Amino acid sequence: WNKSAVKLAQINFMVEKSPSTAYNLYQDGKLDTAILSAQAAKNLQKQAGYVIRKNNGTTYMQFNTKLAKFKSTKLRQAVSMALDRKALAKTLGGGFTGATTFTAADMTKVDGQDFTQLAQDKTTKQITSYHKTLAQKTFKEALKDLQLKKLSFTLLTADDDSSKAIGEYIQSALETAFGNQVSVKVQSLPTKSQFAKMDSGNFEACVSGWNADFADPISFLDCMTSTNGYNSGKWSNKQYDQLIAKSKTVTSSSQRMQLLAKAENILMTDQGVTPLVQSGSAWMLNTKVKGLIYNGSYYFEYAYLQ
Repeated sequence: WNKSAVKLAQINFMVEKSPSTAYNLYQDGKLDTAILSAQAAKNLQKQAGYVIRKNNGTTYMQFNTKLAKFKSTKLRQAVSMALDRKALAKTLGGGFTGATTFTAADMTKVDGQDFTQLAQDKTTKQITSYHKTLAQKTFKEALKDLQLKKLSFTLLTADDDSSKAIGEYIQSALETAFGNQVSVKVQSLPTKSQFAKMDSGNFEACVSGWNADFADPISFLDCMTSTNGYNSGKWSNKQYDQLIAKSKTVTSSSQRMQLLAKAENILMTDQGVTPLVQSGSAWMLNTKVKGLIYNGSYYFEYAYLQ
């Protein structure tokens, strides 16, 4: 099938545990691509052949909307606009990039356009971008609506290095933006304990992550329907649920993607979750290699050496 498009006769794959050894083999011309360690990724960013391969995974914040303070859409929007996702990704290093949608970017194409671009508009782009002044204005309005003088909450994270760094960044960013009007405590627990708290609803806000099981937006968007077990914050939107349900009944692929894009747009406008970063890994790739597709998995159909 499609044999006229296939140019490679053979692919040699080497299993190498050490990224430094793999990089040495790459430098010696014995490998055409090699994954980089976190330190090497920082040092080699300006080298020809440096590429970031995004995973189909997003790290995000969830708010416990059973609590009165986090029922406020304005409050959630203000938090989102107080976060500089590019700065966070830079802090984490490696293959992290800022995320402005729940669905991972560069995972699904719709008529040649990335799905996440289809799902965004001027409003969602503003809400998921760093706007300190607007964040402060929106935050003050939210506090007034809630009749609060100050927002205090505990942010739950896992106890791995990346999760703790994300929690510390959020704490610093919010306290920098909102001053003495906010107080954030970071609680980092082993993953099993973190999940137990999330599942029982015994948390105020948390840092979560999701990796798609397959390259389709529904793998993400299903998680935020009202009754889904992964919707730890219990965010609920009737129109969102209807769009997700309808997307499973239409026969037109184009119509299905339009429905999912509208659902993603509602999720981001309402900040049902607040996307933070998209995971990925840094690699070196021989500039002679063309047509290699990475979409969570490798596709070699159109790959060739120039």
